[in-house]
Amino acid sequence: MRILILGGGGMVGRKLAERLARDGALGGRPVGHLTLHDVVEPQAPAGAEFPVETLISDFAVPGAADALVASRPDVIFHLAAIVSGEAEADFDKGYRINLDGTRDLFEAIRRIGDGYKPRVVFTSSIAVFGAPYPEAIGDEFFLTPLTSYGTQKAIGELLLADYTRRGFFDGVGIRLPTICVRPGKPNKAASGFFSNIIREPLNGQDAILPVPEDVRHAHASPRSAVNFLIHAATLDGEALGPRRSLTMPSVSVTVAEQIETLRRVAGEGVAGRIRREPDPAIMRMVSGWPRRFDARRAETLGFTAERSFEEIVRAHIDDELGGTWVA
Repeated sequence: MRILILGGGGMVGRKLAERLARDGALGGRPVGHLTLHDVVEPQAPAGAEFPVETLISDFAVPGAADALVASRPDVIFHLAAIVSGEAEADFDKGYRINLDGTRDLFEAIRRIGDGYKPRVVFTSSIAVFGAPYPEAIGDEFFLTPLTSYGTQKAIGELLLADYTRRGFFDGVGIRLPTICVRPGKPNKAASGFFSNIIREPLNGQDAILPVPEDVRHAHASPRSAVNFLIHAATLDGEALGPRRSLTMPSVSVTVAEQIETLRRVAGEGVAGRIRREPDPAIMRMVSGWPRRFDARRAETLGFTAERSFEEIVRAHIDDELGGTWVA
């Protein structure tokens, strides 16, 4: 089996590659070759018992997508995207990468023809939804995004469904909640503070909270994000039906509940490293975000995530900090 990960240099792409290297197989089929692609050189996972190729290019440049799929990968994980805050700040860049790049990829697959029909796993986002919201957003709620990023992802979902309907590939879209706690350094995602207020204090550093503590949002860990991708790659398309995109399970908590969980797990001294510095721009964006989801369709199809925010914090401590933190 040949696998291509677009966005392989990002956090989720790196963890997915590590999981594939550890498992050596996907859906019971041995991995024969893995290609990691990004605009910066991805890191090949240690211990892989199959060839790993790393490629650097802008996949939205004409012809780049054709080169990426020329080897006919059996599974394509499309994780490449400009994140929410950057897509909002740079309108042209967001549409070029998140929309034009996605369409170029889908067209490159279609052009091969000759019976080639890979599984394409597309990472969408809960940003496809827009206010006003019900108490919990269910499977029947319509897509009315309130950001450019959400609009780009919603269009990607429609393209994924149509190209699948036409038989060009077998697509599955997964709407990721905010992934928390993200390891590494802060990125340009507007949602980054949700991770920052947990990650930095555990590392002995101060963190800035730009929104009120009553803000509620939905989260899943990086560990769950990888599980979502693996399951989406092996899901029976017939069971999914014509609605190809699914909202993933998540844990809905307020910022206050996040902080209280940090305090309970790591102590008052760690939680005391959070500084409140309101940011009106971020507050405006967050006010239009969904708060809670009813992901029963995804759960019926076998997707699972954490059941509490404490599980998410402990997963970060175990996976990224070796089981300890800076008190």
